[in-house]
Amino acid sequence: MIAPDASPARRDKSSADAASDPLTHVELTWLEKRQEDWIRFGRQAREQILDRRRRVVSFPPGSTFALVRWAANDFGTILSNIAIGRAVEHAEAFQTLPSVRPGADILLTVDGWPKVERVLQTIDAVEHRGLDPADAAPDYWRHVHNRLAAGLEPRTYTSARHLAFRLRRSVAP
Repeated sequence: MIAPDASPARRDKSSADAASDPLTHVELTWLEKRQEDWIRFGRQAREQILDRRRRVVSFPPGSTFALVRWAANDFGTILSNIAIGRAVEHAEAFQTLPSVRPGADILLTVDGWPKVERVLQTIDAVEHRGLDPADAAPDYWRHVHNRLAAGLEPRTYTSARHLAFRLRRSVAP
């Protein structure tokens, strides 16, 4: 929401900046043994190093990426999370995620190390089949999310499933 005292010129400039920058930006922080954020997969369009501990990676619209977040304090792990999202087009609906601007179409999100580890194993299995997880069908990541939420084992992402996704994408308007 724009502050009521913001001038119209300022509002026009910020909306123009958003329109001219179609990328989705993810800020990553790395504080050894305190907060560790990293991208598990995704095709970055740009990377900007802010300082020794922070950087911003950017993804083009339509690309899929996985953001892993982990944090701890003196007593142990306080956050384990993985989110798989699709970078959105300008003016497309999106959900918000911490450190993701403006947001993404969330395909999967899980909390807790056992579930995060299970998602990482699923990503490894997709890679083991010779496929880039960023190219996998978005519906597959939604499937993995739903199966894990129900306490069930996700189905394997097969080459046949990937081929069907590519064919659907080639004939879709």
